[in-house]
Amino acid sequence: MPPIKESAKGKELLREMSFLEHLDDLRGVLIQSAIVFLAMVIVFWFFSGRIIDFLISDLSVDELIFYAPAEAFMARVKVSLVLGLLAAYPFILFKVWSFVTPALFTRERSKVYPFIITASTLFYVGVVFAYLVIIPVALEFLLGFGTDHLSPMISVTSYFSFVARLCVTFGLVFQLPVVVFVLSMLGIVTPRFLLRQWRYAVLFIFVTAAILTPPDPASQVLMALPIILLYIGSVLIAHITFKKKEDSTDPPAS
Repeated sequence: MPPIKESAKGKELLREMSFLEHLDDLRGVLIQSAIVFLAMVIVFWFFSGRIIDFLISDLSVDELIFYAPAEAFMARVKVSLVLGLLAAYPFILFKVWSFVTPALFTRERSKVYPFIITASTLFYVGVVFAYLVIIPVALEFLLGFGTDHLSPMISVTSYFSFVARLCVTFGLVFQLPVVVFVLSMLGIVTPRFLLRQWRYAVLFIFVTAAILTPPDPASQVLMALPIILLYIGSVLIAHITFKKKEDSTDPPAS
């Protein structure tokens, strides 16, 4: 069956589905994603103590402290929640993509597995980059302001909130090529638009890096540079996507 007929069939199916049926499908996506997420959280909870010890083993301070009786417990809960989100992220992406595929063409539905693999890989690369590069630099800079009479005494909650915020932020920021790919596929952005706005994009990237990272120049530059490279890669992705769309819509030669 030709793609145009397949597309018309998909659109007709969407029109036949009621608003309540769409809500029911969305509820199923949310429930299944929540179940997998909570299952991962429970699994990581049983290892959260060892994970916390491992995460603080390379700190420049001797140990972390907690001020309230429940603070150590809440720290283990937060670690389990963050790691559960990281583990469930590919499944959540898959369910979201499955929810929107009825509105897409056949060739777009076939990209589900490359999409999930690419998005998940970029997310994990961003998390690892933040943990191995950004966080050590930021901690060294910030803790360096101590003196002989001013020693760091960091609570476990503040430390893991700091680490989790940076890791999740970098994971999401590294989704830029995937977002541009989807927008290009839908015809919302074009390569020409991205190239014309590169100056504003670079300014926006540095402002965003200043907001999302600790207040030290090293962390801000280390965040901005990868995003600029991702932006360049996004322009190339948009160009390839548009070229393929133009090739597929060109009328056959007579």
